[in-house]
Amino acid sequence: MDIPLFPSDKVPRPKDEIRIEDVVITPYPDRFRVHIHIQVTPFQERPNLLIVAHNEEDRIVSELNVIETMHYDMEFTLHIRNVQDPAGVYTLTTDLFYETRNPPQDRLVETFTVPKA
Repeated sequence: MDIPLFPSDKVPRPKDEIRIEDVVITPYPDRFRVHIHIQVTPFQERPNLLIVAHNEEDRIVSELNVIETMHYDMEFTLHIRNVQDPAGVYTLTTDLFYETRNPPQDRLVETFTVPKA
């Protein structure tokens, strides 16, 4: 009898097949925090992620490094820093890489809006 260790659609893949599959961005009601849900291809070798949020002036307002993640389905909270009022449009860049980040193996760029109070 076979006992599956993974759901049939979530079989770990070799590192050259790993991609960012989905990023969902949801601002919290306090507007200074942002919930990030990231899914990558299930992997055999653990990848690194760099998640960076820029404001409309292209200034970094939040950054997160994830080193050799153990999970393909991840959730994080980013804090928007060094702004008086966080309302506005932001760009979130997510890079997936292994040995080197230049260039990343995969990159996903999404925009999101923090509403006015």
